[in-house]
Amino acid sequence: MIKKLIIAIFAGVLVVVFVPMAIAVYLSPQDALSKVDAIVVVSGGDTDARISEGVKLYLQEWAPKLVFSGAAAEGDVSNALAMKRIAIQAGVSADDILIEEASKTTAENAEFTAKIIQNNNLKSIILVTSPYHQRRAYTQFSQALGENFVILNHSAKDETWRKKTWWENTNARFLTLAEIMKNFYEITAGAIHGR
Repeated sequence: MIKKLIIAIFAGVLVVVFVPMAIAVYLSPQDALSKVDAIVVVSGGDTDARISEGVKLYLQEWAPKLVFSGAAAEGDVSNALAMKRIAIQAGVSADDILIEEASKTTAENAEFTAKIIQNNNLKSIILVTSPYHQRRAYTQFSQALGENFVILNHSAKDETWRKKTWWENTNARFLTLAEIMKNFYEITAGAIHGR
């Protein structure tokens, strides 16, 4: 009886510790950086952090181009144009910025940005988004750009979501649950459509 209780407690501790970390690692893949043709930053979530990270990578010369993706959340100025303006103020040359202003979803970010990438003959990108959104963004961009296209995952630091402690924050728990469901939908939709 005591042996079973000890095993149950040990198993419970493993689940409590391992499952949240496994979820975090799954949702937030990260790659070692290397020089690429462009840095792609999608709007949404903590957009300010995403812009800052994209600009930082550009200024560190990881890529000669920045691509901002996202339609207007509200008003007449698209998220992409607003991001471009912030990047220029931070020292990025306007000539090095491409914008995609029509996308309203992650799938559209990928689809519409892929056209810009292809039109500019770019062969590799660093994809910047929030850490909890990285897996789904990567999946969508991989589908839009094809399996031979090089995509490096690199998340911005999000003000709410932390890989090691996301379960301690109510908003982070909500974001995580939503992303798990969206990723599950992508996997099942991809299997149904043969992707």
